[in-house]
Amino acid sequence: MTALNDGTQTHNRRATTLGALVSNVGVRRFVWQALTALVLLGGIFWFAGNLHHNLSARNISSGFGFLTREAGLPIAEHLIAYTPADSYFRALLVGTLNTLWVAFWSIILATLLGSAIGVARISKNWLLAKLASIYVDLFRDVPLLLQLFLWYAILQKLPPVRQALNPIAGVFLSNRGLNFPVVDWQTAHSWTLLAFVLGIVATTLYAKRASRKQLEDGRARPIWPVVATFLVLIPLVVGFALGASINIDMPQPKGFNIRGGVTVSPEFFSLLVGLVVYNAAFIAEIVRSGLESVGRGQHEAARALGLHPKTILTWIVFPQALRVIVPPLTSQYLNVTKGSSLAVAIGYQDIVSVATTSMNQTGQSIELVGIIMAVYLTISLSISFLMNVYNARVALVER
Repeated sequence: MTALNDGTQTHNRRATTLGALVSNVGVRRFVWQALTALVLLGGIFWFAGNLHHNLSARNISSGFGFLTREAGLPIAEHLIAYTPADSYFRALLVGTLNTLWVAFWSIILATLLGSAIGVARISKNWLLAKLASIYVDLFRDVPLLLQLFLWYAILQKLPPVRQALNPIAGVFLSNRGLNFPVVDWQTAHSWTLLAFVLGIVATTLYAKRASRKQLEDGRARPIWPVVATFLVLIPLVVGFALGASINIDMPQPKGFNIRGGVTVSPEFFSLLVGLVVYNAAFIAEIVRSGLESVGRGQHEAARALGLHPKTILTWIVFPQALRVIVPPLTSQYLNVTKGSSLAVAIGYQDIVSVATTSMNQTGQSIELVGIIMAVYLTISLSISFLMNVYNARVALVER
């Protein structure tokens, strides 16, 4: 009888322990997460095995060994040295740099244009506000691909080199693209530029320190001597000491082409203009909504102090609006980068164009699609990280 009671008590304790485990939220979460992970890993292994089997059945080689082979792929525009005798890896690197180059300038120019149009949208000048509204409605509602075709067709209709438009001395616009003068870059110029950049950093740090000191003792400290020293005097001394000379490389029409200076191809120019004009319309609306989110009391208080409207916008309204502007602006920057993949439609050789051509030559479609995905994922995550860091700096600090 005692043994029977002991067995019953042991069974009851086991049932109680099992019930406690089942009712424990942490245990249930762990079990479901483990099951989900097993299902996911199983699906990945099944997909990989199925892929390997199908590739083997069709005698298609897999792997990234093709990246070391000679590409034989001509690329008209490249930021680093490249010839068709280089490897596929270098060709893809050139395409990636081309993507970054057009995305970088598109983001900067679209931000400037979009901010100006966004401010114009809330202007009290009826004509200016109406024109800004028409711009937004027009370019935001036309697909980006159609706009790229439009700008490319316009550039193709420009006169040939011998009848190139010459609006400014040294600047030529023809169906071969845009040509403009450039400084003949030297090593001394690089050191001078580095001194100027370091001067900007030093001036910014001093300005912040001067602001903190002014809040402590109320005494304003002049910044112009620091600006003149770090941004003008020191770079000039570095340049003269290293023998920097300013030689302008002027473009000149010669035969059927223009020699000298910098040439912006019609493909790059069309893509840049299309991305800037299209995305500026969206950025304008982001800026407008951010400016309108600032309470009217801020405007009235600033006007009561006798501040100029430009001062109110620059130092009172815009800093507060950044908290609303930055998050959606991050998404728009990602759209700019991803929209650059349409470059293949007008012949600009970015990462998508180079990878597509390489795909046709090698048959390594899976690997090259993976490379394209990795490139855009890396760019998108980098932009998101930088914008999140900036957003944290302009966010309102809770006390």
